[in-house]
Amino acid sequence: MVRLTFYASEAERDFIAEKMAAAGVTNRGEYLRRIAMTGYVVRVDYSDIRELSRLLRNATSNLNQISRRMNETGSIFADDIRDLRGNYDKLRQMAEGIKEKLAKM
Repeated sequence: MVRLTFYASEAERDFIAEKMAAAGVTNRGEYLRRIAMTGYVVRVDYSDIRELSRLLRNATSNLNQISRRMNETGSIFADDIRDLRGNYDKLRQMAEGIKEKLAKM
């Protein structure tokens, strides 16, 4: 490892601290290395992806339950189809929202 140092005014130090906070970085050395090497810091919020994964798990679970019932009884209920359609609509809306956010990056 090689140590690099530089001087900054108090105002510049405060500005760097503000930029770090906005980027969600708490380690000054990490922040300065990223900025020096790439020119930017990307902070990704995965909450939408986690929610999309949760909805996908729910939808596949519902589909499996309906499939089991269909195999056992030979029939399917209108409520089951309505639930699947509602889950599908939520998944589609969530995916579109994520797509729009990614396009803005």
